[in-house]
Amino acid sequence: MPINVAIVDDQPSLLFATAQNLALYDEVKVVLRATDGIDLLAQLQNQPLPDVILMDIEMPKMNGIQATFEVANRYKDAIKIIMLTVFDQEDKIFDAIQAGASGYLMKDEKPFKILNSIVDVVNGGVPMSGIIARKTLILLKNKSDTQAPNQNLPTPESFELTKREIEILELLSQGKTYNQIADQLFVSNKTIKKHIENIYGKLHVHSKIEAMQLAQRYNWVKIN
Repeated sequence: MPINVAIVDDQPSLLFATAQNLALYDEVKVVLRATDGIDLLAQLQNQPLPDVILMDIEMPKMNGIQATFEVANRYKDAIKIIMLTVFDQEDKIFDAIQAGASGYLMKDEKPFKILNSIVDVVNGGVPMSGIIARKTLILLKNKSDTQAPNQNLPTPESFELTKREIEILELLSQGKTYNQIADQLFVSNKTIKKHIENIYGKLHVHSKIEAMQLAQRYNWVKIN
């Protein structure tokens, strides 16, 4: 019985190429294609779950790190996630592992390497490209012995919130009104409203309540 695979990538050509390459092997079957994290989460609600997701990182709407965290928390060990990316930045490797990824491959890996990694991750392995494994080892060696609580949760920065937006989110959690925040930060009420609109967009929420619930869930703030 083939391993069911989902591919998430915002570039149609790469999405198609990866699916075509995997179609050469009987061991796997591509059952889902998505163009970003939101698209992926929506599709997962309406069809049988894949065994493995090949996840791009840099995508609009919801990037691969955020999507990995959501999938890992919603479906636990039912789905294994392999990051498949052209990037090898150290911060991305660390964020992906913390979010719940079970493997990390470069997109230029040969198709048979990706196939073997899919089989490996289903069997409990942690497949990584050589360069990624070396960087991960360096990260582990340099990591402090003291672990911050809940460090596996995403940070405001992982949602690309600016320092000003984080500050406003914290003030909102204190129960301050738009006018009070504007006065405290010495800016106009209109500027605060624009910042809050940006916060809602980046967090994919539609109200102050939803923003506060998400911030509390990830332990960014304590709601009074």
